[in-house]
Amino acid sequence: MSMKNKLEILFITLAVLSLLGGLFFGTIASIQFFSPETLSFIPFYKTRPLHVSLVVSWIFLASMGGIYFYLPDIVNKPLFSKKIAFLHFYLFLITGIIILICYFLGKFGGREYWEFPPILSIPVVLTWLLFGWNFFKSIFQKSFDWPVYVWMWTTGILFFLFTFSESYIWLLPQIKENAIKELTFQWKSYGALVGSWNMLVYGTAIYLMEKIKGDATISRSRIAFLSFFLGFINLLFGWAHHIYNVPTAHWIRILSYAISMTELLLLAKIILTWRSTLKDHQQRFYLLSYRFLVAADFWIFLNLVLAILISIPAVNIYTHGTHITVAHAMGSTIGINTMILLASCFYAIDKIVAVEYTHFQKKIITIGFVLFNIFLLLFWLTLIAAGAIKGISLVRDNIGFYEIMNKIEPYMILFSVTGMLMFVALFMILIFPLRNSIKFIFSR
Repeated sequence: MSMKNKLEILFITLAVLSLLGGLFFGTIASIQFFSPETLSFIPFYKTRPLHVSLVVSWIFLASMGGIYFYLPDIVNKPLFSKKIAFLHFYLFLITGIIILICYFLGKFGGREYWEFPPILSIPVVLTWLLFGWNFFKSIFQKSFDWPVYVWMWTTGILFFLFTFSESYIWLLPQIKENAIKELTFQWKSYGALVGSWNMLVYGTAIYLMEKIKGDATISRSRIAFLSFFLGFINLLFGWAHHIYNVPTAHWIRILSYAISMTELLLLAKIILTWRSTLKDHQQRFYLLSYRFLVAADFWIFLNLVLAILISIPAVNIYTHGTHITVAHAMGSTIGINTMILLASCFYAIDKIVAVEYTHFQKKIITIGFVLFNIFLLLFWLTLIAAGAIKGISLVRDNIGFYEIMNKIEPYMILFSVTGMLMFVALFMILIFPLRNSIKFIFSR
């Protein structure tokens, strides 16, 4: 068993642990939302940032681990520097542990995704600089026409650094002292930030489709580059549908509404076309990765319908700040991004560890996969129902907060139950690949 890919397995293993941890704390937070006294030793104001930070870490770590693994295959040369990559991993790990300790101790000071003390943003930026340096030095080892996923990863890395820096502009006194300016910059930067990591994830999806089918034309097709172009425009302007209630230029809102969903529509079209041309033996050989990509396509269509609806200003008045916004975020983060990244993790683990799953293990993973998608659908629908009741009650009926919470309590209980069941199903999916990865790490 070769250890030359230990770096990539470290990233992927930590990513999987982050995903399980994020869903675990998310389940606790969902219970505490309607029953604050539950598990009071770790209150809601701590479990929520723990959930958010771990899930965001899952997206970053799984993307980075996959890209580190795929780069040598793309350029037909070793990664530029394994030492820099290991430094990147351990700096990310140490910074992450410090952030988690800060949350447990109640030490905050940041905003939304980055609720940790702002000083810790410095090592976060440093990890991305190390990642970007290694990526570009590796890519430029070979002169070739870049496939679309290389352009996507390039854009994701560069714009993450920009949008992450922008998300801390609130530290400037002239911004911090103006509530409208702070809110506008905050939501603008976070919307663009999501666009930057979507570039990493969607690029990974196209790479996997190319490798599974063995057809390099996928990543060089017109529709793939059109998807990249629209994704880039969406990164620049698609955030505007989050701030209809903030006084911004009218043309930005119109442009955002026009383009915000086109990127997902094209990605869905690419996956659908890929599925229809894939041969049976290719599906069987990459069965687990194939299933997750198909699931991602299903969730793209569901989330696309919801996203179009909540992007309509007249509807957005009712939905913004309700559980429907959370449903949209969960549909994107779990239904689309997580499914794509799970496909990437299974592909990389199967290639690196090369341990065949037993019939029993495959059955457990399959059952977990089916249950996870069923529970996620119930989870998603429950949030939409609760959000619709809350939005109508607030805007049209002018009902007080306490009465609204009583009305949606049955939905929130179901929301918590489905969250717990999702965690169990995800554990069924990941227990065997996680065990194989850990054994691989400690085998030498």
